[in-house]
Amino acid sequence: MNPMVNLAAEEQMNPLLPAWPEIVIGLLCFFIVFGLLGKKLLPSIEKVLEERRDAIEGGMKRAETAQAEAQALLEQYRAELAEARHEAARITEHAREQGAVLIADMREEGQRQREAIVAAGHAQIDADKKQATAALRQDVGSLASQLASRIVGESLEDHARQSGVIDRFLDELESKAAAAQGASK
Repeated sequence: MNPMVNLAAEEQMNPLLPAWPEIVIGLLCFFIVFGLLGKKLLPSIEKVLEERRDAIEGGMKRAETAQAEAQALLEQYRAELAEARHEAARITEHAREQGAVLIADMREEGQRQREAIVAAGHAQIDADKKQATAALRQDVGSLASQLASRIVGESLEDHARQSGVIDRFLDELESKAAAAQGASK
């Protein structure tokens, strides 16, 4: 046997080394399939990937925009809330001031009314005192003159003289009572 023939037979039998026509046909089929996939399938895959990328990026942009709007709205609400709190504090302070003014006015009015009532009471007391003193003088004078008439046994009807004596007597009593009050104080 020929060593060359042996070698050729071994080459044909080696599964790791395919025959040249198979390699050429395999490469040709590979490039055809690769070309078809590159022309037909690859653009649609790229289109789908681009759409997904746009959807994701658009979604992220929309989310960022929505977040920025929400943040702006939150800041606006916080500013409005702070303004409302400031306004409430101002209204409360104004109400306190008005309440204090009203209380002071009411106290002043009450003080004036009290003073008017006290003055009217003092005036009424003075008038009642004068009236009671006059009535008492008449009664005491009348009783004293009746008593004196009974003691003397004569009628003491001279009214002018009777009134003068009674007035002097009562004035002396009042001055003694006033002196006694002044000494006791």
